[in-house]
Amino acid sequence: MTESFISLMVIALIAALTPIVAAIIPKQIIPETVILIASGAILGHNALSVIDAKSEAIIFLSDLGCAFLFLLAGYEINPKALTGRDGRKGFLTWIFTFIIGLIIAFIMPNIAEGRQGLIATALLFTTTALGALMPILKERALTGTRVGDLVIAYGTWGELATVLAMAVLLSTRTTWKTALILALMLLICLWIGALGNRVMRGASIFYNFLSKKADTTSQIILRITILILITLVAFSSIFDLDIVLGAFAAGFVLRYIIPDDNYTLEEKLNGIAYGFLVPIFFVVSGCGINLKAVSKRPMLLLLFILMLFLIRTIPIVISLSLDKNPDTRINIHHRFSVGFYCTTALPLIVAITTIAVKYEFMNTDIASVLIAAGALSVFIMPFLGSITYRVVDADPINAVVEIIHSPKEINKIIKSHIDREHELAREYMDIAENRIKERLESIKNPYEKARMEALLKKQRRENKRFEKNQISERKKLLDKQSDEIKEIYCDFHDDESVCKIDIDDKDKKDAQNKKR
Repeated sequence: MTESFISLMVIALIAALTPIVAAIIPKQIIPETVILIASGAILGHNALSVIDAKSEAIIFLSDLGCAFLFLLAGYEINPKALTGRDGRKGFLTWIFTFIIGLIIAFIMPNIAEGRQGLIATALLFTTTALGALMPILKERALTGTRVGDLVIAYGTWGELATVLAMAVLLSTRTTWKTALILALMLLICLWIGALGNRVMRGASIFYNFLSKKADTTSQIILRITILILITLVAFSSIFDLDIVLGAFAAGFVLRYIIPDDNYTLEEKLNGIAYGFLVPIFFVVSGCGINLKAVSKRPMLLLLFILMLFLIRTIPIVISLSLDKNPDTRINIHHRFSVGFYCTTALPLIVAITTIAVKYEFMNTDIASVLIAAGALSVFIMPFLGSITYRVVDADPINAVVEIIHSPKEINKIIKSHIDREHELAREYMDIAENRIKERLESIKNPYEKARMEALLKKQRRENKRFEKNQISERKKLLDKQSDEIKEIYCDFHDDESVCKIDIDDKDKKDAQNKKR
């Protein structure tokens, strides 16, 4: 027990220092998740042996951290992200990537052996680490943006479909037994959701009791939330399903029960998860990486990351490119951004390789290399996603280039760029507004808080005036540049839809053309 406490102390020290280290790194390009994983790899039992990651107590806390991570990931997902237009496309894309994964796994039989090894390898190529992605998306203020919504829509299926496929295809039970267990789990979720929704939406005595006790030392709503999580995770464990499935399901149920405007519970869960348990999970995941084994197979490491890009990123980009609706279609660099973020993979790689090693159709050294590749993807893919996301969208040069290619669409192009300018401005204002609200809540002095709120209202009005003037100036510039392009175009083309000129001007133009 003493060794477990020492290991926990080291992990707590890593967790406390990680935000400081991340802030010191120029431009903060390395996510905190990557630092936690790397620390585990260096200090774990495969390297310096400072952390005893094989301790039952540490393993239990790590599993609990994984459960909280996926609880929050499931809670963040709007059901419309699964059943809506983007969600349906995300599911079809996942099926396509799984088929490609099977073909590639057949070509690369050295990763795992047998029929189950083939399926496990294919699943490794299709997963999205949505649980690991959510903290990164929040850090970069992408949640609530169009790109963030698409990452969640496609990434949810990359997580959920992979977990369900693991349960059905990698199970030692017969298919009908697994299907029966999953159906039973669905019924339990529906019952909990219906009961909880009935209590939380009504004005019953029990609801009033819960509301009264919610923020006292009883913390009853938080305790009930943890009960739901542990119940569904225990169900998964009893029937030999991955705990990710139970935790994900708990997040969905919680999303259905809790009202949308209840931020207090989410803050409490974030505190427990990201303040304590989730860092343990990432550090222990890093401890599973055998750096010596990785150094012996560097080509497998690079090849696996390349396959992730080809099998997961490219199909997502193609799927997004097929969208012909101008209101929902995003630019090519944003499509790649969504694809890169959705190619982030780790927790399920750990789960799949653990099953593969357990049933002896994959050896431990290869599993270690694949986990290392998954850990690297948590750094590389969000980094590439961040670079492609930052490519400027709304600027006169892009607009002018588009007008040159399609002069008949001048008005439409100008409108789309002005609308994009509005959208970017709104996204920036929403991000700033959320950060300001968080900081205001931390002010304890009521007089200071009141003065700060008054100042912020004044600054908000100034920002709106500035935004209006900026968009007006941008429109004038675009109008001027499009008129110049139109003038040259009309000198060489008799296109009445673009060149609305009178007869005298037409005669002058004809005379000029004859001279040429």
